[in-house]
Amino acid sequence: MTTFDFGNGPVPAHQHSNGGGWVADTATVSDTVCVGRAARVSGYAVVTGNVRVTDNARVYGNARVYGNAVVSDNARLTGNARVYGNAVVSGDVWVYGNAVVSDNVMVSDNVRLTGNARVSGYAEVTGNTVVDGNAVVFGDARVYGDAMVSGDAMVFGNAEVFGNAEVDGDARVSGYAEVFGNARVDGNAVVDGNARVSDNG
Repeated sequence: MTTFDFGNGPVPAHQHSNGGGWVADTATVSDTVCVGRAARVSGYAVVTGNVRVTDNARVYGNARVYGNAVVSDNARLTGNARVYGNAVVSGDVWVYGNAVVSDNVMVSDNVRLTGNARVSGYAEVTGNTVVDGNAVVFGDARVYGDAMVSGDAMVFGNAEVFGNAEVDGDARVSGYAEVFGNARVDGNAVVDGNARVSDNG
């Protein structure tokens, strides 16, 4: 029996036929998936479709990756995370909890997605951003810098949230609105149209 240590001691494992990366025998990885030589899939993760897991990426826990998704660099997917569609997750991103990344989303740099966070459509989430709770980022929205979107907040349309801005509670940021600087938008606030909110001003 072949074993490999994914970090918690050796477990039964094999090298994937397409790419040569190590896959725990408890994980499910389709032959159509590419698991790069330095990438790892373990736990009870399921990876199917035309997914590419490359570089030093790790998929574990009960994570699910499918469709044409790409998980690369030092990205980590765990818990009950789901990544699918044409989504790209790269950099030092962590997707965990029940977070979902789908469609044509780009998530990169040092982003943390957790809780029941959802990122979909053509959204881009980059930088040191945190999206958690039941927050949703979708459409063509962009969240970047050191921004945080949490609670039941929604950022959508062509809206941008960046800098050290925080959007939480039941807040909605949409249209071509920009929330940036040290702004905090919370409660039932609605920022729409071409509105610009910065530094709580």
